[in-house]
Amino acid sequence: MNSTALHELSVAQLATQLRRRKVSAVETAEHFLKRVHANAALGAFLDLNEDVTLAQARAADAALAADAAGAPLLGVPMAHKDIFVTRDFVSTAGSKMLAGYRSPFDATVVTRLAEQGVVTLGKLNCDEFAMGSANENSAFGPVKNPWDCTRVPGGSSGGSAAAVAARLVPAATGTDTGGSIRQPASFCGITGIKPTYGRASRYGMVAFASSLDQAGALARSAEDCSLLLSAMCGPDPERDSTSLDAPAEDFTVTLNASLEGLRIGVPAEFFGAGLASEVGTAIDNALKEFQKLGARLVPISLPRTELSIPVYYIIAPAEASSNLSRFDGVKFGHRAAQYSDLIDMYKKTRTEGFGDEVKRRIMIGTYVLSHGYYDAYYLQAQKVRRMIADDFRQAFRQCDVIAGPVAPTVAWKIGDKADDPVANYLADIFTLPASLAGLPGMSIPVGFSADQMPVGMQLIGNYLQEAKLLNAAHRFQQATDWHLAKPQGF
Repeated sequence: MNSTALHELSVAQLATQLRRRKVSAVETAEHFLKRVHANAALGAFLDLNEDVTLAQARAADAALAADAAGAPLLGVPMAHKDIFVTRDFVSTAGSKMLAGYRSPFDATVVTRLAEQGVVTLGKLNCDEFAMGSANENSAFGPVKNPWDCTRVPGGSSGGSAAAVAARLVPAATGTDTGGSIRQPASFCGITGIKPTYGRASRYGMVAFASSLDQAGALARSAEDCSLLLSAMCGPDPERDSTSLDAPAEDFTVTLNASLEGLRIGVPAEFFGAGLASEVGTAIDNALKEFQKLGARLVPISLPRTELSIPVYYIIAPAEASSNLSRFDGVKFGHRAAQYSDLIDMYKKTRTEGFGDEVKRRIMIGTYVLSHGYYDAYYLQAQKVRRMIADDFRQAFRQCDVIAGPVAPTVAWKIGDKADDPVANYLADIFTLPASLAGLPGMSIPVGFSADQMPVGMQLIGNYLQEAKLLNAAHRFQQATDWHLAKPQGF
């Protein structure tokens, strides 16, 4: 097979070529590593270990030679967001606080993919400790959007989305706390899915907000995401107390089910004055395509959508202030070079190690958890969070899937919102509600703006209904070709 075409193949196509021995896992890994080096200016990768990658590829080739059937992902290369700890690659969470850190163990998600024979290419850039909507907060520099390198790729999984969109890797892991898989997938014109909270183990994910963080997948198509999610998900009760007791599923088996009679809820609150007209037009056209496939549109209401922003930016920082207290320079991570006593070491270490956005969220979180403010802010936010989840329960009595925009606009220019954190927060308004409710959600490409930037549509499902989401997205992608578009020069 002509190796120059390898990066044009989807995960499913590449897996088929590997099983048929049309190409070797080593040849495939070497091809993608060359592309990573050639496009280093994109800023997507933070760490490579080519010896480990090629050793994994050789092991995959040996397994493929011994068993032509093999695991569905055997020999397929992918990369991990640098929020997952790995033994063979540096794990930084995009922060100076963990610069050079090597974990003694792998995250469960990494382990499960490795057990399927996935070949790890490296670690991907992300907003520091997954805090951000633009991937401008990484201590190691911003990631650029391959559709326009002057623009952000979205965050916090911006490195994952940019790498997949630029064909540097067929697929990548990501994490979604308030939209950090769906929004960068939308900005970069690829497919991304966040499963139900607890579906994929959080063990080995550097914690940001423990009641919200969820691992997921980014790839070019829903079919590819279904393969990845099938490998990643499953109970992990011994290592993750929030892991759901829901058996692992093969999400590929229902991919070609008919959409006849599928009820798609369209929330009025997702189509208000803040939505860019070109984004709204692309979503409307996509909904019409779903109608052609047999789906029926149902008007619904999610009345507390606007409250999701203040609720999220109380709960998430509160949990972050607790989770990040472990980074004190004592046992691991960055430590200040000069200090007078233990308290001074704590202060200087955290001042030097954390970036501005992380410090901002720690301060907010500490404030809302402090005596005298806990009841007024954190407790009230938790009550409203339950009400937001109730809104979804009410909506799913009328529909099977909810559809709307992922973000109010397409990707903005790098630096445009760097001095206005609230503007960044507002960009999450459509992704936050599903995160607060713990629901599965995904982004699929549905068009382009006038300046040729991708537009994504969000699909939200009821609890444990990932298969229904993936099938709806797959049938749409069979009928359209938005997911096949790629940025020029890549």
